[in-house]
Amino acid sequence: MANAVLARAEIMAHTCESLCELVRGLQEGAGAIMLAEEVLADPAAAALTEALGSQPPWSDLPVLVLARQGADSPVIVKAMDRLANVTVIERPMRVASLISTVRTALRARNRQYQLRGLLDGLRESDQRKTEFLATLAHELRNPLAPMSTALTLLMRKPYEAAEARRYYELMGRQIDHMVRLVNDLMEVSRITRGKIELRMEAVALDSVIEDAIELSRPLIEGARHALSTELCGGPLAVRGDGVRLTQVFSNLLNNAAKYTAPGGKLRIVLREEGGDAVVEVWDNGTGIAPDMLKSIFEMFVQVSGTSKAAQGGLGIGLTLVKSLVELHGGSVEAASAGLGQGAMFRVRLPLARVETGRPRSAVPAVRGWPASWPGTVLIVDDNRDAADALGDLLRSMGASTRVAYSGDAALRLVADGPLPGLAILDIGMPGMDGCELALRLRANPALAGLILVALTGWGQRGDKERIARAGFDHHLLKPLDLAALISILGSS
Repeated sequence: MANAVLARAEIMAHTCESLCELVRGLQEGAGAIMLAEEVLADPAAAALTEALGSQPPWSDLPVLVLARQGADSPVIVKAMDRLANVTVIERPMRVASLISTVRTALRARNRQYQLRGLLDGLRESDQRKTEFLATLAHELRNPLAPMSTALTLLMRKPYEAAEARRYYELMGRQIDHMVRLVNDLMEVSRITRGKIELRMEAVALDSVIEDAIELSRPLIEGARHALSTELCGGPLAVRGDGVRLTQVFSNLLNNAAKYTAPGGKLRIVLREEGGDAVVEVWDNGTGIAPDMLKSIFEMFVQVSGTSKAAQGGLGIGLTLVKSLVELHGGSVEAASAGLGQGAMFRVRLPLARVETGRPRSAVPAVRGWPASWPGTVLIVDDNRDAADALGDLLRSMGASTRVAYSGDAALRLVADGPLPGLAILDIGMPGMDGCELALRLRANPALAGLILVALTGWGQRGDKERIARAGFDHHLLKPLDLAALISILGSS
């Protein structure tokens, strides 16, 4: 009778002939259990209690007991003590009461299944982050090892300038590598939180691809890969940020080069297809397992069994690619015949009506301190090594510098004179931070022409807004890009 009532309410139910059958059925899954009070006196009820007691942490299966009318029976009292999630419904009952109680139990059970999915997702995400942090530690140690060795060699005995130069170049390459790692982390953080701004204009994809190839050439040539290009005859223009699109295709080329054994073959194709510009990057490298083709674009995911082939990266390049392509209204997909069979990444971008290339910006050459800036440079950073090294660098270029390691010390230097024409300030200093120091310097009428440059590791939108409100003229990220500093001085 209960089964028929529930069926009319479109609630699927299964009738068990015995408690043993019910316990076996629980192994296949259930939304709720409904029992008559009399069944609880069956000796097999102990098996039901054991089954309910062995539920996983997320599960709390609802048990509905149809009880006889009148005073509470010992069986009911005992059942409520042994079974956690029990609802007692007294007979005779209204049909509406039975249906509403069952529906409430099933809704609660459905929430438990949702919680299970959430916990599984969190567990998987936590595992990915753990693996990612291990990879990050490994990749940061890689450049630190040769830098440490080079410094030890330079300190053990004096070297002639020409002889020591290769050690300096080695350290420079490793520092550049670490900067790229940190920049990738910051980029993916900004993009995934929607904090990135694109400079949209009509750009020619053939020029973008040429720039991407130039960026990736050292990695490709270092692995002795053969790169072939198949670019369509006419120019294909899309509306986008040329710098970011160059980053997309450079990342794909870098990815292909890293996951391909030395002496491999890479190919990049550009064509028009159905109103879209299509760019494909092919390689004959380690390939991708079918079950990984979609998840490789997710944060913290790396292809199992191929991490050793991809030395020198964090495995977040494809996350950057997907996010940037989607910001341009496009899509990206991966294809592979399987592990060891190579891979292909296809990017689709909507074509623009105007076909024009993006302007190329020249990078200023770094030679010496601008002759138009004879004034003193004030450098403030609580990291003494960083402050002293920057002071030595600028002095080697002909600048007059004064170095302070705190905001208070900087104000004392200014009071003692000479007055600086340029101040390069760290932001995250204890006590008086860089923003407070900037406000104090701006309040000094004698420093009306002072140019303030923030040199900091903080580069989020909120940081930029706070730095601008403090009166800074420019905001540079650590480590210092000397060409950028010279450029902004030349334009000031």
